[in-house]
Amino acid sequence: MQPRRTARLSTTDAAYLAGLIDGEGSISLTRVHRGQNRQLALSISNTERALLERVLNATKVGKITTKRTSSPHHAPGLTYTVANRQALDLLVQVTLFLKSYKAERAQLVIDHYVRLTPRNGKYSNALRVERCEFESRFAAISMRRRRPGPGDCVREAARPWPAGDSPARTLAGQLPCIDFTYSATACS
Repeated sequence: MQPRRTARLSTTDAAYLAGLIDGEGSISLTRVHRGQNRQLALSISNTERALLERVLNATKVGKITTKRTSSPHHAPGLTYTVANRQALDLLVQVTLFLKSYKAERAQLVIDHYVRLTPRNGKYSNALRVERCEFESRFAAISMRRRRPGPGDCVREAARPWPAGDSPARTLAGQLPCIDFTYSATACS
């Protein structure tokens, strides 16, 4: 069974969608279940159903889910989500119009995601190391990243290979992929 293909967007729709992604969306690598590899996910959150239905109708892929409200006077939160190859196809169409750090994330995904994500889920040691490096580069691209000052204590999560070493040289030791979130913030 062939997966549904993302509809070809007009230039106007691609630019509109890019604005929504820049303003209220996210491009992420997420896990559905513990122990699984991360998958590409693109989401847009809003409280206006008509806006998200416009996105769903334009793309012909994805789904809209409702979040629980914590108080009766809050508007229900809604999220449009599309994942994997459909999200990648959508990113190919809107990346030209992205203006935030998400443009850099999208381009990294477009350049490397398919090559580093085998359809059967089987990774060689070399591919696993490359995938870990890709995930860390992806996580490092963030709105909150900043260059630490000379007096800052910089905390950086463990890497799957020693600092200054290349992933290819680490293959001989076959270190496992370490799950981490990149962080370069000042210590308090």
